[in-house]
Amino acid sequence: MYAIINEGGGQRKVVQGDEILCDLMDAGTAQVGKTITFKEVLLVGGADGAAKIGKPYVAGATVTGEIVEAVVLGEKLAIQYFQAKKGSRRRTGHRQRYTKVKITGIAG
Repeated sequence: MYAIINEGGGQRKVVQGDEILCDLMDAGTAQVGKTITFKEVLLVGGADGAAKIGKPYVAGATVTGEIVEAVVLGEKLAIQYFQAKKGSRRRTGHRQRYTKVKITGIAG
């Protein structure tokens, strides 16, 4: 069984047992082991090929997960600023912070 959820402004396909990176929850102070429920389920599909498609969400469908790590750092992005003929250069970096969640159940 799989589901497509709306999380952090994007859509993600999840299967039970998957570990996904979600946007940072509770400003990085989320407790490990806490259960989270995703209620914005767009599609629920089964092994037999049948799927329930929501308009926009599937009624009564939920995806539950458990926090594995409160703060995970994403890959480092290098941001470069260059202005031609001005002698102006600047290089900075950024690392996005995520929360790692393990999908424990799909209902619907």
